[in-house]
Amino acid sequence: MRILVKKMKIAIANDHAGVECKKALCEYISQMGHEVVNFGTDQLSSCDYPDYAKAVANEVASGRAQRGILICGTGVGMSIAANKVKGIRASLCDSTFIAEMTRKHNDSNVLCMGQRVTSLDTMKQIVEVYLNTPFDEENCPGRHTARINKIEN
Repeated sequence: MRILVKKMKIAIANDHAGVECKKALCEYISQMGHEVVNFGTDQLSSCDYPDYAKAVANEVASGRAQRGILICGTGVGMSIAANKVKGIRASLCDSTFIAEMTRKHNDSNVLCMGQRVTSLDTMKQIVEVYLNTPFDEENCPGRHTARINKIEN
């Protein structure tokens, strides 16, 4: 686990399918030195993932949190729901490579993962890369920002 130079506020949420991993990730992220705000459920009874995705997306879009993390069964539903909020670039990641690229090239601000398809150990690696990777505008001035602006518009 890398120690970060910059502490961030991370909004995290899950539905019933992401309870176990969310609890472990909250602890892991705190150990990395970040503040974690939990918007998710701790119950295993069925609930509606769009409500949790919206809570985290709003927290990130408002600037109250620097990044968000969403966990459901596959991560797909959460990513679709979060991307409905203006200013959110939610990315479904199942590998560290995708996590790195979505931060570098898309300045993704919400990470989505699936507890049923990704192991907890892999999720921890993805979270570490996602939170430690900066947006790579310096190496390609304007290129990535222009594309992000097209997405926003």
